[in-house]
Amino acid sequence: MQNNVGIYASQISGHLYGGPYGAYDSLAAVTLSSAASSITFSGIPSGYKHLEIRGVCSNAYGSGNSNVSMYLNGDTTTSNYYSHYLYGTGASAGSAASATSLFTFEASGQSTYPSTFIFDLLDYSNVNKYKTTKTLSGYDANGSGLVSLTSALWKNTSVVTSLQFVAQDGNWNSGSTFALYGVK
Repeated sequence: MQNNVGIYASQISGHLYGGPYGAYDSLAAVTLSSAASSITFSGIPSGYKHLEIRGVCSNAYGSGNSNVSMYLNGDTTTSNYYSHYLYGTGASAGSAASATSLFTFEASGQSTYPSTFIFDLLDYSNVNKYKTTKTLSGYDANGSGLVSLTSALWKNTSVVTSLQFVAQDGNWNSGSTFALYGVK
């Protein structure tokens, strides 16, 4: 049984204390009963300041990691997204940038060592600015693993009404869980 506060919290209805950011409302949660190439949240209401997605997931890539991309409002135009990525493995550290997708994190390809992540979409309903994100993620593979911090930009001022997480190198494994929150 996974011990992940975000997943347990997604089963609670109503408001959750959100610390300095305000209350969290659980909007939707998905736990896959079979493998899927993507996870989509659509029909997102606009009455919140920010959105947050918490998850525990792995993909069918095997022993390696898979890049996870996100598309907002179904926009797959690669030139509309920019990402920056910092990571550490315990043995090394590095950074990267991408101008071809809203890169969110590297998911574990090992179902026995799933990744956990917290993805924040800031000011998602503000029509006066581009949308920015941050993601904290990681996994421990029994002594090896990865932690990362990613920031990204969607060059669009539209209200975000849908989010799609895509595992670039394979399907999400059965049991992967994603929970969407509205932050007041």
